[in-house]
Amino acid sequence: MSTHDPSGAGGLTRRAILKSAAALGGLALCVRESGGVVLASQTQLYGAAADPGGVVDNPLVFVSIHPDDTVLVTVHRPEMGQGIRTSLALVVADELEADWPRVRVTQAPADEARYGSQDTDGSRSMRHFFQPMRRVGAAARMMLEAAAAARWGVPASEVVAERQRVLHRGTDRRLSYGELAGEAMHQPIPEPRQLRLKDPAQFRYIGKSSTRSVDGGDIVAGRAAYGIDTRLDGMLYAVVARPAVLGGKLVHYDAQAALAVPGVVRVVEIPSHPLPAQYFPLGGVAVLAGNTWAAIKGREALKVQWDEGPNRSYDSRQFETVLQNAVRQPAKVVRNQGDAVAALQKGGKRLEAEYYLPFLAHASMEPPAATARILDGRCEVWAPVQAPQATRDLVTSLLGMKESDVTVNVTLLGGAFGRKSLPDFAGEAALLSKAMQGRPVKVMWTREDDIRHDYYQAVSLQRLEAVLGPDGMPLAWLHRSAAPTENATFEAGAEGEDQTEYGMGMINIPLRIPNVRLEIPPVPAYTRIGWFRSVYNIAHGFAIQSFLDELAHAAGRDPRDYQLELIGPPRRLDPRSLSDEWNYGESPVLYPLDTGRLRAVIERATSEAGWGRSMPKGQGLGLAATYSFMSYAAAVIEVRVGSGGEIVIPRVDLAFDCGAQVNPDRIRAQLEGACIMGLTVAMHGEITFKDGRVQQSNFNDFPVLRMPEAPREIRLHLQPASFEVPPGGVGEPGLPPIAPALCNAIFAATGRRLRRLPIGNPLSNRQSKASPT
Repeated sequence: MSTHDPSGAGGLTRRAILKSAAALGGLALCVRESGGVVLASQTQLYGAAADPGGVVDNPLVFVSIHPDDTVLVTVHRPEMGQGIRTSLALVVADELEADWPRVRVTQAPADEARYGSQDTDGSRSMRHFFQPMRRVGAAARMMLEAAAAARWGVPASEVVAERQRVLHRGTDRRLSYGELAGEAMHQPIPEPRQLRLKDPAQFRYIGKSSTRSVDGGDIVAGRAAYGIDTRLDGMLYAVVARPAVLGGKLVHYDAQAALAVPGVVRVVEIPSHPLPAQYFPLGGVAVLAGNTWAAIKGREALKVQWDEGPNRSYDSRQFETVLQNAVRQPAKVVRNQGDAVAALQKGGKRLEAEYYLPFLAHASMEPPAATARILDGRCEVWAPVQAPQATRDLVTSLLGMKESDVTVNVTLLGGAFGRKSLPDFAGEAALLSKAMQGRPVKVMWTREDDIRHDYYQAVSLQRLEAVLGPDGMPLAWLHRSAAPTENATFEAGAEGEDQTEYGMGMINIPLRIPNVRLEIPPVPAYTRIGWFRSVYNIAHGFAIQSFLDELAHAAGRDPRDYQLELIGPPRRLDPRSLSDEWNYGESPVLYPLDTGRLRAVIERATSEAGWGRSMPKGQGLGLAATYSFMSYAAAVIEVRVGSGGEIVIPRVDLAFDCGAQVNPDRIRAQLEGACIMGLTVAMHGEITFKDGRVQQSNFNDFPVLRMPEAPREIRLHLQPASFEVPPGGVGEPGLPPIAPALCNAIFAATGRRLRRLPIGNPLSNRQSKASPT
C-alpha cells in the first residue's frame, strides 16, 4: 500500500488512512504467532508489536471470574499516578460487559513472555494496549456466551451478554458470569477476525468520566502500598554510601564507628560495575540495620576513601562552553530541505538565538526503594519499577540465577517520571539479601541519594537561525541541538542525540519554510543520562516555540496568526517526508502528523484564553504549541510580573487532542500535573556539577513549584474525542509547551527575552544572549 501523497507534498490522504484502519472498531490486522499485531499491508512492526515482549491478548491471561461473580482483571503495566490500572481494566470491563462495581484489579509480576510488553514509559500504555485489551474483553464475553449457549443447547446467536449476565433472547433465561466461568474457560478462544468489538456508541465506561478509580479510595485513605511501604518479617533496612562521581570506585572503608551505632547489624561492600553504567548499581558501601534511621546514622559514621575516576573534574558551568562550541559550527545533518545555508547568507532580516536547558533530576515523591528476599534458591523482589522485565533481567544477572527463579512484584509507584525505568536500586536490594544469606533487605534512598545519584534529564543548548523575507515569513531555518544522549548510559562513547531523541519535536516541525537544515553535533556525557517526562521534547519545544515568538515580533505580527500561517492549511503529513523515520515507533499510516489537529488546539487555547485582549502594563499572554507522543497540545499562559521580577500566573489555558479518550478524568489530572511540573522546570529546575559532583541535595536547593506560585486557575480544554482516531499519549505531551508559553508571556508583559532555564522567581539576571542581525 502506498502511504505517500501522490502530490509529492508528503501528505497522507484520508482514503489511505481509512483503508489502513477502518476506524478503531476494526483495524485491518494480521496476528503473529507471538500475539503481536501489525498492519496487514506492512512488514515492519510498529507499536507494542515491535517492543520486547510484544502483544499478548489472551483472555485467560488477563481475566478471571470467581463463583461469587467478582471479575478480576490483571493489569500488566505499572501504576505511577497515570491511572493505567483503572484505564486498562475499564477497557476490558467495557468489552466484557462487566459490572464495574464488581471488577477488581490485580497487578501482574514481571513476565513479558506471559503478559507482553511491560516497560511503562513513552506515554504508550493506552496507545499500545487499547485495542489488545478490547480484544481481551470481547473474547472473554464471547466465550461466556458460547458456554451459556452450550449449556442451554441453543445457537450462540440467540444469546447475548449484558451487565454481567448472559441472556437467552427466546426464553429470557439468564446465567451470571460466575455461574458460567468454569465452562467458559474451556471454550475455544475466538480468533481476532471473529471478535465482535463494540461500536463506540455502546461503550459504558470508555470515554466516560464517572468510572471509579480502582486505587483512589486507598490512596486517599492512606491504605495504598507503595514500594517504600514493603515490610517483611525479619527485614533489615539498608542505605548505601555511593561514589559521588560517576565512575568512582571504592578504595578503602572503615566500618568500626558505623557498627557502633545502635541498631546497625552489618556493613557490606557493593561492587562497582565498569562504565557505561547501564542499569547496574553504582557500587559503594551499604549499612544494614534494624531500622532506617540507624542505617542512615551508621552511614554518616562510615569513613570511606574513593578513587573518583575519570569524571572527577567535570564542571557543568565549564561544559556550557563545550555546548556553545558545538552549536556554533556545522554538524551532522539530519534533515536538509532546500538550501538553508545559502539562503541565510543572501541577506534579509536575520535572527539567531540560543536556548539553554540544564540537567534535571526526577525528584518523584517516593524516592527509589526496593526489597529483596532469597529463599530456597529463589529471589523475590518488591519494587516500584516502570520496567518490570528489565528489573527481573538485572536481578537474574547479578545473582547468577535462572529467570524462572526470580520474581519481581510491582508495587504502586509514588511518582516516577522515567527514573524508575532504570532499576539499579532493585539490584542493590538483591545483592544485599544475598550477602545476608537471603534475609529480606529493603534498600532506602534518601532524598539526597535520589537527587545526587539520579539518571538525569540531559543538559541541552539549542541554536536557531532564520532569515525573514519581505513578508516577514522565514525563508530559511537552521537548528542545531547539542545534548548528551541517553545511549551514553548504555553504550561507551555514544555522543549526541540519536533519531529517537532529535525525533522528539525537532526533526518533524511541520512549518512551511522553503529551506530547512537541522544538525546534531556530537556531545559527550559525564554523568548518567536517563529518561525524563517528555524527554528531549522539553528542550526542543522550549527553543522552537520561543524562537517562533521572536520571529513573529521581529516581523511585526501577532504570534498566534504568525504560527498558524507557518503551519498552513490542514494536512496529514507522512512523518518520513519530514525525515522522521522513527515516529515514536508508530505506523506512519495510523499516526501521520496532522496539522489540522495542531491548528485546532492553537485556535482552541487562544480562543478560550481571550487572546488579543488588552492587558495592563506588566501583564501578558504567551502561546506555545507542541506535538509529542502522537498528541497535540497548546498552552496560553497569563502572567503578571512585579517590579522586582516576581512572577504571578493568574491562569493557564491548555488545549489538548489525544485522539480517542479512554478515561477523561485521568487525562485532566495528567495535564494539570504536567502544567505544574512544566512550571517547575521553567522556574526552578537545575542540577549542576562541580568536581564531578552534583551540587544540589534536597528541595532547599532543587525546589519544586510551591502553592503560592501555582496558577490561580488551570483551564483544560479537551478536543472532542473521536474513536476513528487512534489514541495518543497523555502522561507527557502536556509538559513541553509550558516553559515557552511562560517565557513568551513574560516577554509580552515586560519586553524581556528569556532564553535560559530556569528563569527563577523572581526573575534571574542570568540569561543567554541572542543577536538579531
